Amino acid sequence: MEALHTLSRNDQIYYREKYEDVSTAQDDISEDGRAVTEDEYWEKYYDHPDFNYEWNNGYLEANPVSDFSGYLMYEWFTEILRHYFRVNPIGVTVGLEIGFRLSLPNKTSIRKPDLAVILNNNPVGIQPDDCTYPGTYDLCIEALSHSSRKGIKRDTVVKKKEYQGIGVREYYILDARGFETAFYRRDSKGKYEKIRPQNKGIIRSGVLPGFQFRVSDLHRQPSLEELTQDDIYHKYVLPAYRDAQERAKKEKRRAEWAEQNAATQQQRAEQEKQRAERAEKQLLIERRKAEQMVAKLRELGISSREM
Repeated sequence: MEALHTLSRNDQIYYREKYEDVSTAQDDISEDGRAVTEDEYWEKYYDHPDFNYEWNNGYLEANPVSDFSGYLMYEWFTEILRHYFRVNPIGVTVGLEIGFRLSLPNKTSIRKPDLAVILNNNPVGIQPDDCTYPGTYDLCIEALSHSSRKGIKRDTVVKKKEYQGIGVREYYILDARGFETAFYRRDSKGKYEKIRPQNKGIIRSGVLPGFQFRVSDLHRQPSLEELTQDDIYHKYVLPAYRDAQERAKKEKRRAEWAEQNAATQQQRAEQEKQRAERAEKQLLIERRKAEQMVAKLRELGISSREM
């Protein structure tokens, strides 16, 4: 029988409906830690309706639930990553518990990153109907849960070692409490090294050119409108919105300048009018003075020609 993970999602649904006795499943009891073969995992647990299981070298591992603060951080990060790919279509993001198989020298595991990236130049692509990824993700992101020490160790130690070994180029751990937040990049020797924050806490990805963010913003989670005005994000978060705002500002400044210029021209015209009126008034005064002088001279019997 063909392994379940090689089938499309629709074929898997058909297979389960036709061959599985769902009434025998223990839907309400976690089987975390149970020993199962890889084939059993793919057939019964990979797409379990009640628990999100990963598989670690023969044993089931139930993914812990997150708290609301962890969800908010994950959502904010996912949002800026989606905006990055809208502007830079160099790959795709993958979520919804789409797992991939890690065949390592000393073990095999099946992991479902909370969020992952597949670049267009990755030799293995993903198809619309795929419910597993047959290649190796370029970037994996895990939103850390503090519900158990085992879960914390799994993300910070076990998965870090596995992702490094299988060739995941960058690995991000998002911790809403701030204790375990870390960002890793494979070096030339294939080992993870920490991506150190630069310039006031800015992380810059080496896998995604131009993708950068402040570590503090993971907790503050500023709005998209705010990010469009931030030099760290404005090149990939709603750049058209920022451009439209800039055009609107320029048009407003141009209109204000035109209005001010028109007011200045009107003021000058008023000044010229007042100057002309004063000159005309002065001319009338001088004319009257001259007429009065001529009249007075006549009274004295002096002709203006004699002067």
